[in-house]
Amino acid sequence: MQENIDGVRVVRAFGRERAESRMFSAMNREYVGRNRTVIKLTAMFYPGLHAMIGLLFGLIFYLGSRAMIRGTLSIGSFIAFQLYLGRMVWPFIALGWVTNIFQRGAASMGRLNYILTAEAGINDASATSADASASRLQPRDGDPPESAASESTIRGEIEFRHLTFTYPTASNGSAGAAVLHDINLHIPAGSTLAIVGPTGSGKSTLAALIARLWEAPSGTLLLDGRSIRDYPLTELRRAIGYVPQDTFLFSDTLRENISFGVTDALEEHVFEAAEIASISGEIQSFPQRYDTMVGERGITLSGGQKQRTALARAIVRQPKILILDDALSSVDTDTEERILRRLREVMRERTTVLISHRVSTVKSAGLIIVLREGCIIERGTHEELLALGGYYADLHLKQLLEEELARE
Repeated sequence: MQENIDGVRVVRAFGRERAESRMFSAMNREYVGRNRTVIKLTAMFYPGLHAMIGLLFGLIFYLGSRAMIRGTLSIGSFIAFQLYLGRMVWPFIALGWVTNIFQRGAASMGRLNYILTAEAGINDASATSADASASRLQPRDGDPPESAASESTIRGEIEFRHLTFTYPTASNGSAGAAVLHDINLHIPAGSTLAIVGPTGSGKSTLAALIARLWEAPSGTLLLDGRSIRDYPLTELRRAIGYVPQDTFLFSDTLRENISFGVTDALEEHVFEAAEIASISGEIQSFPQRYDTMVGERGITLSGGQKQRTALARAIVRQPKILILDDALSSVDTDTEERILRRLREVMRERTTVLISHRVSTVKSAGLIIVLREGCIIERGTHEELLALGGYYADLHLKQLLEEELARE
């Protein structure tokens, strides 16, 4: 039911309403059939239980009467035995019910405890040394003096050193094939890195490692010259604005979705972020404007509107590091150009990692790398990569041809 509600547009688009209804009816009939089986067993159990109790008392009365006639049992002893037996029946029945309820509760609690006691694989305790947190606050030579109590000491310089990464999620528990191979990359603070490459080349994985959504091997990922593990997760992620490929919006107002993660966000900052993301005009056209409910997973918005709302959510945080993972894939080229013009002002003040399949999105970046099968096969500026005549140049020519065909 949940899947059909979430995917109602797909169901309608493929004309699967009747098929899904038949499937739902079949599952309901199976559910009703199983419940009828339980009801039949219950209906047989309780009358059977009371019948057995009645037969037991009848048998006791018969045997006790014969013993009293023979003079081997007094009337007082017989009545006392019956009373004691009657008092014991209910506690034993109750014990069976309690045992049943306890077992069902234990099974449910086991599933809950699996969640409640689970520990995150990535946490502050996974630092490589005991004094990592203390060393984080020690300024390097040439660094400006900063207070340890300041909100964040992160400037945004990122460095990958011989990074080879494998997802720890192989089905048989063993390590799978490496997703990234020997990545060496330096991103100065305040600069823009663009990443292009075919699907499955490791672009999103590289971005997720910066946010520590996956754990990079020790010593292979540095932030401001120190291991990324030396930074508390709250400080690290407070300094990052991340727009993932899979846009997720909460069932709340547009205002709350944009200001998500920012305590007491000012209205002017929300408006400014929406303006930079080129979504403010459409929000103003809604009847309730910024108080419009977007529905579960943002179902009332189009794909482009959801992406731009997520982009505004990242911008309003004013992060030191901005990661845009194909964040403009659902918008048209005119809207993309308008957003990029406004974003350039934002990107000047922070380190930006820009992932895209469009050359028009990445061509103004200070450094562009091309990932293929987890390896960096090309790197340079837009002009340098065009002169190289490799993957990037081919991609540029294909997109120019597509634009020409679209205009015709």
